[in-house]
Amino acid sequence: MITLSAPHISDAERDSVLRVLDSGMLAQGPEVAAFEAEFAARIEAEHAVAVNSGTSALHLGLMAAGVEPGQEVIVPSFTFAATANAVRLAGAEPVFVDIELDTFCMSAEAAAAACTDRTAAVMPVHLYGHPADMDAFGRLCDRRGLLLVEDAAQAHLATWNDRFVGTFGLGMFSFYPTKNMTSGEGGMITTSDAELARAARLLRNQGMERRYENEIVGFNCRMTDLHAAIGRAQLARLDEWTSRRRDIAARYDRELTSVVTPCVAPAARHVYHQYTVRVLERRDAFVDHLHENGVGAGVYYPTPVHRLPSFGLDVDLPVTEAAASQVVSIPVHPRLTDDEVSRVIEVVNAWS
Repeated sequence: MITLSAPHISDAERDSVLRVLDSGMLAQGPEVAAFEAEFAARIEAEHAVAVNSGTSALHLGLMAAGVEPGQEVIVPSFTFAATANAVRLAGAEPVFVDIELDTFCMSAEAAAAACTDRTAAVMPVHLYGHPADMDAFGRLCDRRGLLLVEDAAQAHLATWNDRFVGTFGLGMFSFYPTKNMTSGEGGMITTSDAELARAARLLRNQGMERRYENEIVGFNCRMTDLHAAIGRAQLARLDEWTSRRRDIAARYDRELTSVVTPCVAPAARHVYHQYTVRVLERRDAFVDHLHENGVGAGVYYPTPVHRLPSFGLDVDLPVTEAAASQVVSIPVHPRLTDDEVSRVIEVVNAWS
């Protein structure tokens, strides 16, 4: 089976873990600080705060920015549930709006129409590695005085007009094993606001910056030095892996004929966390066809978040519903060989 995803773990990661184990300092320490500095430098962010998961990055980032009960945060429904879960965990209410079918990202026009006097923030998701329209969202937030939050969990090194995502507003990244880079598990908050970064650091560490000097009520959402060491090793090769993903995607764009291939906005640099096609009819049968012929495939996401039992809202989002019924992601990870890419193309194009 040609796998849909495959974390790239090498001697560099193994040696990094052994280095930390030999040091005897396993909890949050110098490796975390180094990872934060290196990640911030790579995406040209002013501050980066490492935490134990992408969901924690979303949750603590919103809290650090002052989002609170009674407020609303505008989010897409076509995303992973963590986007909206984090809003609820911060005590606010997610307001679900529609997407643009070509990029699968939240519509800035729909977000503008959903703003009320309770709206505190707008949270576009850079879905599958394609940046949302940050010019449009920036204008909206500037005009209405709203916090701009970027769910960049799937978009490491993606850019909009040559600027890295996660630097337009408050950014949150994930290092889950299937992401473009991993720390085993972990997340990162990025911001240009030093006070917000400090607030996030307090929240991740029981409300204290210095031991036993708890300033606020906080959480235990620290990243360990073990995870940070893996993340540092992965970050060192992220450019290489991203280039390989983009090369595979370019070949798919040229050679796939039986499906609707993904669009890329002129201002966007897509990093292809997923290469997601649309199958206009008999999507589930297409997935079965791939699996029967040894090609991994996944549907992200078959149920819009607003319809999950955890939310259960009656919202009219026709573009979201169309995407949820049509999307299929096919293998694009950098461990694919050229022969495997050829096989994926052959199997996809055999569909009729």
